[in-house]
Amino acid sequence: MSPPLIAVFNGPNLNLLGTREPALYGADTLDDIETLCAEVAEALDLAIDFRQTNVEGELISWVQECRGRAAGIVINPAGYSHTSIALMDALLAADLPVVEVHLTNIHRREAFRHLSYVSRAATGVICGLGPAGYALALRAMAGLVGGAATGAGPDDMDDDE
Repeated sequence: MSPPLIAVFNGPNLNLLGTREPALYGADTLDDIETLCAEVAEALDLAIDFRQTNVEGELISWVQECRGRAAGIVINPAGYSHTSIALMDALLAADLPVVEVHLTNIHRREAFRHLSYVSRAATGVICGLGPAGYALALRAMAGLVGGAATGAGPDDMDDDE
């Protein structure tokens, strides 16, 4: 039996990590984050499809393709978090567990970043922990889709918080 496939999608400007505002986003590149995700996924017996795009429509198409193909979606929608109702709708229509990840704490930044439309479609949100947020998202996703024992399965999560 093949491991569950988790889509790990990244939105605009994340291809510039490591050089774009390193004081804010850190020195790790997107390639470094992909390597981290691959290592964590292997340890959790998950397969990943790791992608990045600067094009909103492409990201939406990828989300739509997950239906019937992936077991869940980890997404860092970047700037589309705050602007894309279409991305939110695609994630809702995918009918899959979604974990939203942000490298920075969007709630400590500019007021316009405090609202994420994507959060409406997310099972959970991780922000402010840098690249470690991706590892945490994959651990949570393993619990949500029945992967390796993680201590973060659906029965361990309190829906009231």
